[in-house]
Amino acid sequence: MARAAPAVAVVGAGIAGLCAALDLRMAGCEVTVLERAATPGGKLRQQHPQGCAVDAGPTVLTARGVFAELFRDARSELADHLSCQPLETLARHAWSAAERLDLHADIERSAAAIADFAGPAEARGYRRFCADSRRIYATLEPGFMRAPRPGLGQLIRTAGLRGLPDLLRLQPFATLWRSLGGYFRDPRLRQLFGRYATYCGSSPFEAPATLMLVAHLEQAGVWQVAGGMYALAEALAGLLRARGVTLRCGAEVRAVRLRAGRVHELELADGERLAVTAAVLSCDAAAAASGLLGRDVARAARVVPPGRRSLSALTWTTCVPTSGFELLRHNVFFSADYAAEFRALRARHTAAQRPTVYICAQDRQDGPPPRPAQPERLLCLINAPADGDVHDYGTREIEQCLTLTQATLEHCGLRLAGPPQCMQATTPTDFHRLFPGSGGALYGQATHGWRASFRRPGPRTRVPGLYLAGGSTHPGPGLPMAALSGRNAARSLLQDQGLATR
Repeated sequence: MARAAPAVAVVGAGIAGLCAALDLRMAGCEVTVLERAATPGGKLRQQHPQGCAVDAGPTVLTARGVFAELFRDARSELADHLSCQPLETLARHAWSAAERLDLHADIERSAAAIADFAGPAEARGYRRFCADSRRIYATLEPGFMRAPRPGLGQLIRTAGLRGLPDLLRLQPFATLWRSLGGYFRDPRLRQLFGRYATYCGSSPFEAPATLMLVAHLEQAGVWQVAGGMYALAEALAGLLRARGVTLRCGAEVRAVRLRAGRVHELELADGERLAVTAAVLSCDAAAAASGLLGRDVARAARVVPPGRRSLSALTWTTCVPTSGFELLRHNVFFSADYAAEFRALRARHTAAQRPTVYICAQDRQDGPPPRPAQPERLLCLINAPADGDVHDYGTREIEQCLTLTQATLEHCGLRLAGPPQCMQATTPTDFHRLFPGSGGALYGQATHGWRASFRRPGPRTRVPGLYLAGGSTHPGPGLPMAALSGRNAARSLLQDQGLATR
């Protein structure tokens, strides 16, 4: 008698959940994805200020090969679902109206720009920095990033005798900020490359030097997605449906129930009960640990103390004309005192006196800019503490943060037309509501100290039949990492069910 296909539920239709569901379906499971929001995507979402669809979540696509591999394993091709083009200029950086620096996909072109900006010695430091970031990535990619939940011993074994020297050069006990001092004397360049720590919601003054690997990910390709980043979520959701996955939005899971100690059914907010063999929680692991999915599975993860949470953000989406500064797709406007900015965040202050601001100008490509005075879609972001569960950001505080944000932009020469009413804000309070249990933290635990990367939960939990995926689990935040976490969860589930995996 043929064995019945396992019935698996994936809770959450973020990138990790969509990837896990696709792998599970391709292995023969009957898969249902349950998403409490009205649309799939999780943090990959849109807002509609002035009636314009603006990406309000992740704006950078790197490691495109992770998604190409996923689509090939599902007997499809990414290019048939998504149009992507690599950016030649990665980002524009500004410290004032007179201090601007572009980084490019070509290392030598970036080195030449750095030489003009800060001198030839800094350009030589940049070349060394790129070489070392490439070695760090090559060392960590197979034995750490793609492993379900690696330990230091496993990492050493994977590296082997040939890779051990590179492993020792990772400087795991040094902070990113301190390590950058060995490459750059110019504090502006340390600030620029230190910002890579914020990609995982961490401080460059506390994050390990291994986060240099982000530089290599960007050098390997930053991609612009036709139709905006949300098109990636739509492409995955479309492929899931084509492969026979049931995707239900507006379906909130109230509790995961056990029978004989293992996952047995899910209870939805409307009272519906869904019998399952196993479940993948593609949400912040803190949601389970906090008991938001029922007492039966609270032991599946550990509560993250507020002091260990990653950063949150205060964002605004808008569609207005700009002037005074030639935007690219990705732009960073730096504060004058980076250390003071992160001290304020550590003290859980809303914003520094002049915060660093990131702007994604969604309508800007490598080609000609929009016509003068033409409204364009913008996402503006400043870092904020993950206190959305204890602090309610009111109108006055949001307006104050917007004033400080605009002061940074105007100091660098950028002016945004339109009143504050044109700016649709999302606060840490809002992020906590969108992603329950997180406190507004966008990246799970902060990556502070060399042990932090090993503290993230892996896919397997202490509850049989229950698995974790998403940016709060290993290997961490970012679209490709979330995709890998989803694939790790699917692989672990299939192995435990005795089904073949790739």
